[in-house]
Parts: sequence; C-alpha cells; structure tokens
Amino acid sequence: MTKPLDLTKYRSSLTKSIAGISSGFNDPKFWISTGNYTLNYLLSGDFQQGIPLGKFTVFAGESGSGKSYICSGNITKNAQKMGAQVVLLDSENALDEQWLIDLGVDTDPQRLMRIGVSKVDDVAKTLSEFLKQYKDTYGGYDYMDQPPLLFVIDSLGMLTTPTDEDQFAKGDMKGDMGRKAKQLGALVRNTVNLIANHPVGIVATNHTYASQDMFDPDDKISGGNGPIFASSIVVAMRKLKLKEDENGGKVTDVTGIRAVCKVVKTRYSKPFESVEIKIPYSTGMDPYSGLFEFFEKLGLITKDGNRHKYVSKTTGEEFKEYKKNWPRRYEVLDLIMKELDDNSLKVQVTDADLEE
Repeated sequence: MTKPLDLTKYRSSLTKSIAGISSGFNDPKFWISTGNYTLNYLLSGDFQQGIPLGKFTVFAGESGSGKSYICSGNITKNAQKMGAQVVLLDSENALDEQWLIDLGVDTDPQRLMRIGVSKVDDVAKTLSEFLKQYKDTYGGYDYMDQPPLLFVIDSLGMLTTPTDEDQFAKGDMKGDMGRKAKQLGALVRNTVNLIANHPVGIVATNHTYASQDMFDPDDKISGGNGPIFASSIVVAMRKLKLKEDENGGKVTDVTGIRAVCKVVKTRYSKPFESVEIKIPYSTGMDPYSGLFEFFEKLGLITKDGNRHKYVSKTTGEEFKEYKKNWPRRYEVLDLIMKELDDNSLKVQVTDADLEE
C-alpha cells in the first residue's frame, strides 16, 4: 500500500507562500454576552456566551427595536468586562457619550474609540488599516496572547456609496443600481477571512423592511444577501410595545419595548428560535427576561393548577409560583440554567433543522 502524504509538512510552506490562506480550525475561544441569558443560549447553546470573536455577527431590525441597545450598549460593555478594547464605527451619528455611559460602557479613549463613518469605503479602509497594524504587531503571538478586539458597526443600513454622494451633490437621486449591496457583501467576505485567526470580532447592526411577499411575510434585511451569507450569526429583531409596571402588572401607558429576537442564522445552536426580551425605559433590560417562557417551551416549567412549577433534576425539590412572579425568581432560574447545562440538555442542530 502506498504511504499516505504527510499533510503537516505542507502546512507551513502553503500558508507562507500563498497570501490570504490559513490552515487548521478557528473555533471561537472568546465569547461576549449579549446581556440576556436566553438570547445567549439561542445564539451559542450556552447561557453565558453570546457572540464569538473571530466571526462576523449581524443584528437587523426596524428603528427602535433595540439593536443599538444590545450591540453598542450591552455587547460593548461586556466586551470591555472581559478585557477587550472596542472600536465603534458610527454611521448614524447617534451614539452619544452620555447614553453609552448610562448603559455601563467605559468611554475612556484607551478602552473605547468612536469613529464617525459615512460610506462603505470608510468602514473598509478603517477595518483594513486596523487589522493590518494588529497583524503586524501581534501576528507572531500565540492566539491566547493576542489582545481581544471588537468592532461595532452601527449601522450598515446608513452607510452610503460614492454614487449616492455624487447623485446628492447633483440633486439627481436615481439610486445606486445595487452598488451598495455589492460593496457590503465584499466588505463582509473580506473581513471574515482577515479576523478568522485572531480574537477580533465584528458585530454590525442593519435595517429591515416589510416584506411584500404573502408567502414569505418575515421582514427582509436590507443590503442584499452578501452580509447574511458570510456572517456566522444573524439576528432579526422586531419592536413591540411594553405595557407593564415594574411588578409585571398590566398598564395602559407604554413603559418600554418588547424586542422580539429571531435567530435567523447561527452555526452554534438551533436556528429559527425566538425570544421576546422586555426592555423597560426605567430600568433597562433584565438579563433574565424571556427565561421563564423559554423554560416553559422546553417543558421544564409546567402548569400546575393556577401556578407553574419546576422540579429540580438533582434534589427533587419542587418550586411553585404564579406566572407573573416567575420572571423574578432569579435563584430558581439560576438553578434551572445550571441543571440544564449539567444534564447536557443542549439544543442540538439536526439535518432537518438545516433543511428548513
């Protein structure tokens, strides 16, 4: 029998001689929480892990649906907590420093850099320059010794093209003939390869528009399919009104928003799952928001008369509570999360799920 090739001997020569290729796998080693346990789980299969570094993530939704709150607020804050530096690319001129501070973001220039951008080209040049300097400085370090870095693009939807600017200057707004969609696709395709071998992540917000297709009524993500195909995670968000007081009682006034997050694409858990996250104006998002409904859907919390109960998998202890009080039974929700992890009841991705 002919002796097989020693593939390892080719690895070094190939990666050195051909620019833009790499060998081996790039499974995420750093994860950043979204600030919500249920959303984390739907994205990654882990309650503590949200979006991965080394990948491109997109949160898309209508105006006011909570995209910036989660990405520029929660994800930025939690990235800083794990020691990552953050670069905010702001195309909407809406990320005020005081708003970020109120959300817990550290705006110290050594921890956070905000850069105003207007064109897709601006984002491409910024990312290219940053990543070139990053690789020149840290490319020879072991992966775990490279400093974690997160780029937040808020948003892709507001970026323009040179054609847009030229037409605006001439007062003749014909549209860019699909150039923006092509540029966004090229932007994502190029950057996913640049960050793959490094603890560098990119999370972007984008806009959606109402579907006109009666057979496919879900909102459509703007900017073409390029960013969707190349991204590792895509979340579609919708905005509903929250009319509850701080104790969960119904009121007539709008007290916040209900952000419905549907995981359109993920490579780390089961896709097409949704969570409704409550974000009161007065207190902000509760990280436990949506957990009760998620556990009820899994059959872990069941209805028992006029209350709902959970029976511990390890001790057999029974916990009963009225439905409106369950979202604040944090100690029991913590227990369920722990027992769900310990019993390996992770959401599994099947071939049937991928074919849907």
